[in-house]
Amino acid sequence: MTPARPETAMPTETGAPAAHKDMANAIRFLAADGVQQANSGHPGMPMGMADVATVLFTRYLKFDPSAPRWEDRDRFVLSAGHGSMLLYALLYLTGYEGMTLEELKNFRQLGSRTAGHPEYGHAPGIETTTGPLGQGIGNAVGMALAERLLNARFGDGTVDHYTYVLASDGCLMEGISHEAISLAGHYGLSKLIMLWDDNHISIDGSTDLSVSDDQLARFRACGWDVEAVDGHDAQAVAAAMETARASARPSLIGCRTTIGYGAPGKAGTAATHGAPLGLEEIAGAREKLGWPHAPFVVPDAVLSAWREVGDRGAAARAAWEARVEAMEPAPRAEFRRMMAGTLPAGWQAALDAHKRRLADEPPEWATRKASGEALEVLTNAIPEMIGGSADLTGSNNTRTKCTEPITGTNFSGRYMHYGVREHTMAAAMNGMALHGGLIPYGGTFLIFTDYMRPAIRLCALMKQRVIFVLTHDSIGLGEDGPTHQPVETLAALRAIPNLNVLRPADAVETAECWAIALGQDAAPSAMVLTRQAVAPLRTRYTEENLCARGAYVLAEAEGGERKVTLLASGSEVAVALDARQTLQGDDGIPTAVVSMPCWELFDAQDKTYREHVLGRPGAVRVGVEAAVSLGWGRYLGTDGAFVGMTGFGASAPGGALFEHFGITAENVVTAARARL
Repeated sequence: MTPARPETAMPTETGAPAAHKDMANAIRFLAADGVQQANSGHPGMPMGMADVATVLFTRYLKFDPSAPRWEDRDRFVLSAGHGSMLLYALLYLTGYEGMTLEELKNFRQLGSRTAGHPEYGHAPGIETTTGPLGQGIGNAVGMALAERLLNARFGDGTVDHYTYVLASDGCLMEGISHEAISLAGHYGLSKLIMLWDDNHISIDGSTDLSVSDDQLARFRACGWDVEAVDGHDAQAVAAAMETARASARPSLIGCRTTIGYGAPGKAGTAATHGAPLGLEEIAGAREKLGWPHAPFVVPDAVLSAWREVGDRGAAARAAWEARVEAMEPAPRAEFRRMMAGTLPAGWQAALDAHKRRLADEPPEWATRKASGEALEVLTNAIPEMIGGSADLTGSNNTRTKCTEPITGTNFSGRYMHYGVREHTMAAAMNGMALHGGLIPYGGTFLIFTDYMRPAIRLCALMKQRVIFVLTHDSIGLGEDGPTHQPVETLAALRAIPNLNVLRPADAVETAECWAIALGQDAAPSAMVLTRQAVAPLRTRYTEENLCARGAYVLAEAEGGERKVTLLASGSEVAVALDARQTLQGDDGIPTAVVSMPCWELFDAQDKTYREHVLGRPGAVRVGVEAAVSLGWGRYLGTDGAFVGMTGFGASAPGGALFEHFGITAENVVTAARARL
């Protein structure tokens, strides 16, 4: 752990001290100059929080720019992602490779590392993608949780670090903030410290236009330690940091700041929030703050002081590496494997044996039940899998025999009770995945992805291996009615790039879809599962994962060239097979059935394979899915038919609803015959 440093000036190589104010001003003016050059951006927050950031980075944050993925580094999350130039300036000043002065000058330009909001993977030192306000708070909760879970397994000598999150007034207005701080307080995540930029300004103007919450009281009520300080008083910020780091609870430090600090005519106003200051205003700020240097120029003494801050972490990292090297071989190898994201040996064999059992004794399970049975195998074979549910454990079937609950006093468990906090569940799982070492999965009803969508979208953007277990996937859920029946949700999820939406048709396909999800280390997966039981369709064992190509011919046409192709996913594959029985068996029409568990994977296949699965041009194609038709056109063509939903569902038993809305084998047959 990096010790606190109480000094207010950093010695340089020449021996002349670089004062705190000069180090903070370097951040301020790099930010202001970058925004001005781009003619776009948010200079106010970096200028206002520069003092707080300087205290954090020079005195407390444990990091090493020469090893930016050091597993035991502290995590710094900029939830207020609009102030990205604060982070970019810090990365440049402390010496992160790739964050050059040229990158700062190319702020918000095509191909630069310095995007308008921080984007994970663009540059070392960016821990998560932020911008949508509040998401970073949820991510930070997940990171802090991951730290505690791994600490419980490997001990203080291997895992012992803090998570710091810088949040804005806007972050705390977003609903996700309340879910996240409530969850963190309940679990007592003591190594989570939030730095709130309490500047009283939003884009529309003063925050008193729209909010009058007592934020300090809110955090106290959620079980946090709370302190309010002058964010421009370095000693006060440092004293609050000392208290927070010693606390047994998560901590909020409310930093009262002036947005656009130093700007002579605009400081403290919304004019500094989301627009360049203007050359005249920046010149006035330079004069007022005693920074006579040209744009993007940082004096050697100041830059040297910042680079020494960056260099200081190497000793702590070397000591940590020595401790890891001294571990017993087995736990050391396990720690390194988990942090590398490599799955353990034997998991595929265990799942394959499970798949063979399903083929030998085909069960008539709901796919949510099939998912739970697959998880029994997988969580036993893959110890880094961390499960959870948003208060629907029994419905989602996400808890297994080997995943004991995590509590605020025992982090050795592997199952999170997230409560009715779907949004934070998703954001926290993103944070766990970003932290490394764990594979999070969490369940809720498919319809409630509407609460989770911002976090799911960012997960896909960041290419993280997170698995969203989404049950009760159609009108088949029955009596809960149209409020809970997700007719449009599949289309909405399929619209998100880099998200694999997996909708298996039976227990075997469910096992195969779990194998797909775990094997995707650069994409999240949505496991879409039924409430109702489904008939077993795959009753012959195949070593090959047939779902891995997204779609496959489940039943080929017989008696000649294919004339009809029926395409379906999930529970409707059985409907298509029943329709084939009539078309093929009774009418003698060569008919194939294609199971399409994952459109995204199918679209990635080569043209030859796609054409083989879909059938020859000119043959009839009928799509069947208990959802709206949006997206099906690219597979069915202009002459194809779709049997599914055209509006909201209703409250009744699931079987009656399929009849009522016409999602039946008879209607599929009618649609096919009409096009022959």
